[in-house]
Amino acid sequence: MKALVYTGPGTIQVLDRPKPTIQTPTDAIVRLLHASICGTDLHILKGDVPSAQPGLVLGHEGVGVIDAVGSAVQELHVGDRVVISCMTSCGACRFCQRGLPSHCLTGGWTLGNTIDGTQAEFVRIPHATLSLHRLTASIDPRAALGISDALPTGLECGVLSANVQPGSSVVIVGAGPVGMAALLTARLYSPSLVVMVDLDEARLATARQLGAHATVNSSAADTREQLLALTEGLGFDAVIEAVGIPATFALCQELVAVGGRIANVGVHGTAVDLHLEKLWDRNISIHMSLVNATTTPQLLRLVESGMLEIGSLVTHHFPSAEGATAYKTFQAAAHHQALKVAIDFETK
Repeated sequence: MKALVYTGPGTIQVLDRPKPTIQTPTDAIVRLLHASICGTDLHILKGDVPSAQPGLVLGHEGVGVIDAVGSAVQELHVGDRVVISCMTSCGACRFCQRGLPSHCLTGGWTLGNTIDGTQAEFVRIPHATLSLHRLTASIDPRAALGISDALPTGLECGVLSANVQPGSSVVIVGAGPVGMAALLTARLYSPSLVVMVDLDEARLATARQLGAHATVNSSAADTREQLLALTEGLGFDAVIEAVGIPATFALCQELVAVGGRIANVGVHGTAVDLHLEKLWDRNISIHMSLVNATTTPQLLRLVESGMLEIGSLVTHHFPSAEGATAYKTFQAAAHHQALKVAIDFETK
């Protein structure tokens, strides 16, 4: 089979690899229709993730058709069209029992990290019963890529962690795919004000199309003042950091209202300052987490019912033979006005 393989820092190649096979009774083999590239894949490509070694098939997001199932897989059958969860879950270990499958003792983030991932014609899915979700015919399979990772991340790590409530004020710092997913899912909770912050005017325009009440370009010298003015100086009840750099986390601390919450979604690679000298008496909380993807069934129902429109998240797609070009496009997302970049293994 053809696969996109991480061959060393800064390099990815389309190579021939053996088709995966069932290794344990709980496995399934999925034939990919579409995969997508995550920002975490770019971190791997830079060599920033030691657990991901050269020779690895990248990717933890995908939609496909079940090709084979192990003897212990329940309620899934060959031929079922499925969304692949970014987190694999055994359902039995102490972390899965606590609703934290991202820390599953035999699963979690394994795909495209410690085992071969989804950017290939076929992928082996451990713990398939809880790690695959049947996709109905009414949902566009390419659009459903957002349900693999971006949408549950935006909802769980962003919206729920920030305690978005009806009538509340929300600011999302970072208009990438996860920031947009946070915007889409925040609107389900009927906040009175949702503001998106980013450097990219094209992404801010997209945010307004998706329902942001206001947008602010963070390149402005008075970004903080513009944002606080939208709340009459009170700050925001829910602050979602979706970038992962010290400057954006610092801005979030300046924007949170008394009694508010900061939800950190971004992946931070360097230390950030926590200004307790300013925050200690403001009755706020700061929450950070790795996505557990426990909301995936809920998100699928919302999409199927028409209450959640996700078609705008995937903006670019390439055939699998052009996987390297897909990565270059995502690496220069602002130049190409790209959000999610899909890799197609079947063009139907």
